[in-house]
Amino acid sequence: MKMLQLLFRLVHGLMAFLFACAALMLITIAARMGWVAFTSGLNGATAQAIIEAVGLLAAAVVALQIAETIFEEEVIRDADISAPTRVRRFLSRFFVVVVVALAIEVLVATFKALHENPAQLTYAASILVADGVLLAAWGLFVHLNRSAEELEPEAMADAKREDKKFTSNAR
Repeated sequence: MKMLQLLFRLVHGLMAFLFACAALMLITIAARMGWVAFTSGLNGATAQAIIEAVGLLAAAVVALQIAETIFEEEVIRDADISAPTRVRRFLSRFFVVVVVALAIEVLVATFKALHENPAQLTYAASILVADGVLLAAWGLFVHLNRSAEELEPEAMADAKREDKKFTSNAR
């Protein structure tokens, strides 16, 4: 059983590493796109290219946050994800990044549609609605999960003790 747990931790570590690599590649591509756009002159096309680079950076943030979450929760802490407190924290870290990244993508899509094809604005609006639904679902999940935490106060105490141990080891 210990070997199987070690294998899962290694696989999670590899996944975190690959997400981090993807984030670095997206950052590099966005930086290059931004630089090429900037050196080509200051005009509307440059603004569009910069806005698209910002969209890539938003995707990079998502990839990097997922890498960090997987690494901290599954490799370093080896957390028991079945506890309500752990589930809420894990999903909250993920959802906050996804909701913010989608909001940034909506801005990118809106600017692009305004300048290239206004008919695409309905697609940007539908992404915004979906982002709002995700935000509302996340809020409902947190609300309902807090009720479950009240039934298991020892899980919350364990999570707080683990957080203190984790933060003191990180320093």
